[in-house]
Amino acid sequence: MQQDAPTPDRKQLLKMGIDLAPLLVFFAVYMTLGIYWATGALMGATVVSMIASWILVGHISATLFVTTALVVGFGALTLSFDDPRFIKMKPTIVNLLFAGFLFGGLLLKRPVLQYILGEALRLTDVGWRKLSLRWACFFLAMAVLNEIVWRNFSEGTWASFKVFGILPLTLGFAVLQLGLMRRYEETPSRQPGGAPPG
Repeated sequence: MQQDAPTPDRKQLLKMGIDLAPLLVFFAVYMTLGIYWATGALMGATVVSMIASWILVGHISATLFVTTALVVGFGALTLSFDDPRFIKMKPTIVNLLFAGFLFGGLLLKRPVLQYILGEALRLTDVGWRKLSLRWACFFLAMAVLNEIVWRNFSEGTWASFKVFGILPLTLGFAVLQLGLMRRYEETPSRQPGGAPPG
């Protein structure tokens, strides 16, 4: 009997679990065995998450693919050079890349989020630009915040921030965008490039 495809809500839960699992593995191993074992565990768990996304969700998002490549790359540098600074810089590089893509798309008048989320969201052109700008600024701020934490606080503080700081901040910021998305939701009575009436 063929397995039913996941519903949209179930897909979101699966995606959240797939994104969260490597971070929890990293923190658990870090607390018991230290940064180098945790780095290796994070590399393996991220690759497993990518495979799980393909099997359970049906695709691998560009975000997950880029994150996996950077985790494996920076993790390999960390282990090869016996230097944890590489894995600590990884969130900075990831956030700078995402911010760069979004800012670049805005400069080229091709909002990247519209291509990524266009099937899930229907926003006006103004809405896509505003949402892209907000996320670009958020990713830039997260890159700066990661640099502040790992350069000025203990390794344990940074590990806790990586797991219990970055994800909640990202989810909280996403929730705060719901008002903008509702305001600029594209409807048949609204012009695609226009702002909402009033």
